[in-house]
Amino acid sequence: MHRYIGNTDQDRVEMLKEIGVSDIKALFSSVPDSVHLDRKLNLPVALSEMELIKNLKSLSKTNYNTDDYTCFLGAGAYDHFIPSAVGELLSRQEFYTAYTPYQPEISQGTLQVIFEYQSMICELTGMHVANASMYDGATAMTEAAIMAVESTKRKEILVAKAVNPEDRKVLNTYAKFRDIVITEVDYKNGQIDVDDLQSKLNSNVAALIVQSPNFFGIVENIEAFNDLIHNNKSLLIVSADPISLALLKSPGELGADIAVGDGQSLGNPLNYGGPYLGYLAVTEKLMRKMPGRIVGQTTDKDGNRGFVLTLQTREQHIRREKATSNICSNQALNALTATIYLTLLGKEGLNEVAEQCLQKSHYAYNELIKTGKFSEVFSAPFFKEFVLISEQPVSELNNKLLQNNVIGGYDVQKKYTELKNGYLVAVTEKRSKEEIDYLCERVVK
Repeated sequence: MHRYIGNTDQDRVEMLKEIGVSDIKALFSSVPDSVHLDRKLNLPVALSEMELIKNLKSLSKTNYNTDDYTCFLGAGAYDHFIPSAVGELLSRQEFYTAYTPYQPEISQGTLQVIFEYQSMICELTGMHVANASMYDGATAMTEAAIMAVESTKRKEILVAKAVNPEDRKVLNTYAKFRDIVITEVDYKNGQIDVDDLQSKLNSNVAALIVQSPNFFGIVENIEAFNDLIHNNKSLLIVSADPISLALLKSPGELGADIAVGDGQSLGNPLNYGGPYLGYLAVTEKLMRKMPGRIVGQTTDKDGNRGFVLTLQTREQHIRREKATSNICSNQALNALTATIYLTLLGKEGLNEVAEQCLQKSHYAYNELIKTGKFSEVFSAPFFKEFVLISEQPVSELNNKLLQNNVIGGYDVQKKYTELKNGYLVAVTEKRSKEEIDYLCERVVK
């Protein structure tokens, strides 16, 4: 943000003269008069710099942040610890100002970062090829669905009802304008209902989308229906929290054809909802159907290691009718963040983060049950989030917690009306035993 821009009236006159127009309005001559605003903007009177800073600071205090509040809210965005080195390295000029490699081969540093990111995603997911990243988890999942439709020449996608509701909204929006049929598969004990899945499989199903851990935090038993999907000649799309893959079997090990997910938990701050990044990885068979771009490794004429854009299936690089997607960019800075984060933690560090999430969430689950204010809903295994039924309405509970500097869990009933007073609690490695115990104390008072 620029707090001061030193353009004087004379500067503006000279700039207009340089480009050959008489006034600023002339810059918009191509815009019809009918859409011009013929009045002043409804803005408050101008403030001095000192007054403005005080005003903005007072407004910012109305936000609840994870520096001043203990956060147990997840539902797709998570309060993980981010090492200080992530921000320090990310703010280096050569990284911070680089957007996307339009003249790729002269941007060797940028290409190497993307290559390393792709390699790490492949190692995490157990897949053969990853692209340079997508906008977020929702668009990654949706692009995977489109890939499946194009690859199988079928027009129906089955999606588990336990997939993040916001992701399913994005999927439905895209599907509407591509004449893709979206059919939801119900859940049983928090996991996909295999009987319901079997009843909805048909010769027009391109793929099944399943999230594991799913929106309820539960680990899906993918091996129970993997053969069912592939025997139908459909594809299996698995959306996974990348942190969980340090402990759980990877999508590749479970037979997934496409692995997707949101990379926010890999060192990216909550940022009031974004920007984040989506990862997308596939089997070698589907590589040429992938959206976006893929960076590859090569050697130059002197035998030195180098990097190139191997595949670019976006409409800016090839004929529009040949493009796989209109997503024409990648989240380079956010992918760099994920790469630095994974590099700093390494395999052992990521495993430690995942292990702490697992242990602390189960401790919180048991302690909340002990309060007598919550009852169990599902008995299936979970990773770092879980659903309980609250004795009181979730809005009342969360308001009480906010007064005690705690950001409570998510009101599941908003998206799943059958789970009245359903309370989705997320517990990351940042939460201490003292914070969990404090949560349990507050809910009973």
